[in-house]
Amino acid sequence: MGALSITGIKPGSTSLKLTAGKITKTVPITVLSRNLLSYGPAEGSGLTATVNTDGSLHVTGTATGQWRGLSWTFPCPVQGTVKLSGTSIAGLSFSIKCLDAKGQQLGDQMNLGNSVMAIPAGTVSLFLNVISNEATPTAKDGDLRIQLEYGTTAHEWMRPDNTSLKGGGAMN
Repeated sequence: MGALSITGIKPGSTSLKLTAGKITKTVPITVLSRNLLSYGPAEGSGLTATVNTDGSLHVTGTATGQWRGLSWTFPCPVQGTVKLSGTSIAGLSFSIKCLDAKGQQLGDQMNLGNSVMAIPAGTVSLFLNVISNEATPTAKDGDLRIQLEYGTTAHEWMRPDNTSLKGGGAMN
């Protein structure tokens, strides 16, 4: 028996047709984004996020206070070590919290200051927030390219598979 190795080039779906003698088998193949985040349009706490055509987030508005902004909660897609990276907008911070089945935070939050972490045991969902870090928030109008990926190495930013998850307002 021989081995077959396939490397995905870009996210999407296709199929692989295998033939051995008179036997033919078609196997579906799905290549997922290495960006594990899920987000989408959101509005709250004075900020609005829309999704650009490239999948990045466009954030506008003025937060209603320090540590207020936008959030998204989605199922945790992996266990193990992850790396958080991205580009920010001056005056805004982003972080990820690991939540248990009751919505309680497990471990420390991930941000650019501690961007490599192990997902704590018992994590069932992740909470992404984009919040103002200014004592007196100022108007924002810019793009965020945030990436959470498996492992310890940051790669070039890639659009997440899910950019239609409805978000809302958040307080840290």
